[in-house]
Amino acid sequence: MASFQANLLNQKIYAPYKIAALLDTVAEQDISAEKVLRGLGLNQAALTDPATLVSIKQYVDACTNVIEAGANLSTPFETATRLHLTAYGMYGYALLTSPTMRDYFNFGVKYHPLATPTLYMTWRETDESAVFEFKETYSYIKSIKTRNFLIQQQMAQNITHIRDAAGSSLFPIKALLSYPGKDVEQIHEKHLLCDCYFNQDVNEIHYPKQILDQSPLLGNQLSIKLLQETCNQLLGRTKMSSGITGEVYQILLMSPNSFPTMEAVANLLCITTRTLRRKLDAELTSYREILDDARCTLATEYLLVTKMSTEDIAARLGFSDSANFRRAFKRWTGKTPHQVRDESQQN
Repeated sequence: MASFQANLLNQKIYAPYKIAALLDTVAEQDISAEKVLRGLGLNQAALTDPATLVSIKQYVDACTNVIEAGANLSTPFETATRLHLTAYGMYGYALLTSPTMRDYFNFGVKYHPLATPTLYMTWRETDESAVFEFKETYSYIKSIKTRNFLIQQQMAQNITHIRDAAGSSLFPIKALLSYPGKDVEQIHEKHLLCDCYFNQDVNEIHYPKQILDQSPLLGNQLSIKLLQETCNQLLGRTKMSSGITGEVYQILLMSPNSFPTMEAVANLLCITTRTLRRKLDAELTSYREILDDARCTLATEYLLVTKMSTEDIAARLGFSDSANFRRAFKRWTGKTPHQVRDESQQN
């Protein structure tokens, strides 16, 4: 399991904005770039090269390096405040233009894999609150200090980003943290802008429920639609590049006329079906979800670049009839096949 997750960590598919922000933060503490980048296979010049792509592991290792170099306890929080939504490219701009904060929350979770994720993020609605939860994903990370650093940074980033969208008058209600708060309670409450409760079973931030129907300052229906299409393409590329999910995804894309069963895919990968299921579970996905993603990618491609009828596309993708295909496509994309084709022709 550890080697599988290490494989995910090593995918060099992200811009180095997080490493650059970390480096700028600790430079103010007289920690050199050489110490931050030790063992990463990067130099400082590479961080400003638009062609540079880095992995999650490289960022995690940079965090470990600054901890070992004696960075102060404010470092993860201060790094987070440098990472505004505009640093995240299309993903960040899409969040800024969400029609409502509820849309923001949904979009943020769905497309979080585009944001150099170090934790797994979900959200839920309760009677009183809108709650983001953050779960540790990578067993590769053994250092408790590094794991806590990543939790602190992610929670502070979440607050920074939501205030970017909704305005600086918004404050969270409370934060729940899974580690002890001895000697760090004040610094947490200063940077997380709310009461903090330690030694909890979860890592969560609770916001006032009423923000869900609030419109972000830059909310724009047309912009979000255009940006979502771009994020869908980027997410597809990310999935194709990542671990066992990517391998399964590519196998399915190469077999559009007759998708193999999960058992057949496992055989192609020289593992058992049970092992494949376990590895996909570790990546918080399933064979069914990957199959749906592959079908959606192929369907969109057929609609945009061929003149195939809806019936022919449905048959090619293994649907029993075109009605089932249309319902599935609407569920995947929020649009009908006809709408996608019409919009393409209008453009």
